Amino acid sequence: MNNSYVQQYSKVGMETGVASADPHRLVLMLFEGAITAITFAKVEMQRQNYSAKGEGISKAISIIGELDGSLNFEAGGTLAENLRNLYEFMSIQLVEANLQNNEKRLDQVIQLLTELKLGWVGITEDAKKMFQEKGRKVSEEAVSYGTI
Repeated sequence: MNNSYVQQYSKVGMETGVASADPHRLVLMLFEGAITAITFAKVEMQRQNYSAKGEGISKAISIIGELDGSLNFEAGGTLAENLRNLYEFMSIQLVEANLQNNEKRLDQVIQLLTELKLGWVGITEDAKKMFQEKGRKVSEEAVSYGTI
């Protein structure tokens, strides 16, 4: 089967998931998309396919930007500030990993995103309701990157 058909089918499934997801699930999908993009970049780095590696890292940085943009500083206070600082740190690590072909930096960001994802999964129903009432929606730009 043609790989482009598989990608198109996958994108339709992803867009359907985005359209039906609540804000809590959308953030979870962003974490998953960033982890997937970095994992892809790591594989391409090992293959010495530097163009594809750069695309994967760029996609991950864009997704992290979406996560940062979804922060609600009014409701989140210090936690939102700390997350913003962490997202900035991760973006810097990804840029440096790209410039230096440094897999350890990629692994570090994957580990941080995985921990955040696991924490996000553990949010209670009450917290999910609060996020839905006060949280900001993830922009459609995230969907156009094919990551969620």
